[in-house]
Amino acid sequence: MQDLYESWNALRYGGPMVYPLLALAVIMVAILLDKAYVYWRYARLPAVLVRLIEHPGTRWSDLERQVAALDPRNCFARFLRTILRDRTQPSWWIESRAGDEAQAIERDLSRGLWVLETIVTAAPLLGLLGTITGMMRAFHLIGSKGLVDPNGVTSGVAEALIATALGLLIALIALFGFNFFARLQSRTLDEMERVGTRVADRIRLGAQDPEVRHEAA
Repeated sequence: MQDLYESWNALRYGGPMVYPLLALAVIMVAILLDKAYVYWRYARLPAVLVRLIEHPGTRWSDLERQVAALDPRNCFARFLRTILRDRTQPSWWIESRAGDEAQAIERDLSRGLWVLETIVTAAPLLGLLGTITGMMRAFHLIGSKGLVDPNGVTSGVAEALIATALGLLIALIALFGFNFFARLQSRTLDEMERVGTRVADRIRLGAQDPEVRHEAA
């Protein structure tokens, strides 16, 4: 508790720019936690579903049953449900509907990333603004009072350094978080495309070979 109190007192020396920086930090943490929960809860492809898709003898009913068992908000369940629902339609129809659903999923996964990207740029600028105001305060005291008030000069320098350091720290965390989740989004979409291609190939094979279609029914 004492450490938290001392840390808060140190941040108070950062001047007024500390408060918007702390607001950015709260927003950043909220987005990072939300993205982590979304990917952990709704963007994982079960291994049993992969085995069903890859196995050539899997029946459509088994695949549909497994997809229906997933959470409706699961990204792969949403994507595969669209393909399976329209699997009796022409291939161009399936690709169009699957593409629309993939775009919707991509929008959902990228929600909040633009805020992280903005924080990466805004936090250092706010820190720089705090640096400028802190140094202006220090120079003003030196110019008007000489070295009569060294504590005031030290406070101005501390304001400049703390604001800069806090802004850079927030920007670094936001940058790593943005890059991590952007990469995770790309991998999820690539895996979704691969799974969709496998299912589409099975549909085309069934359409061309009546015997295969009868066995998979």
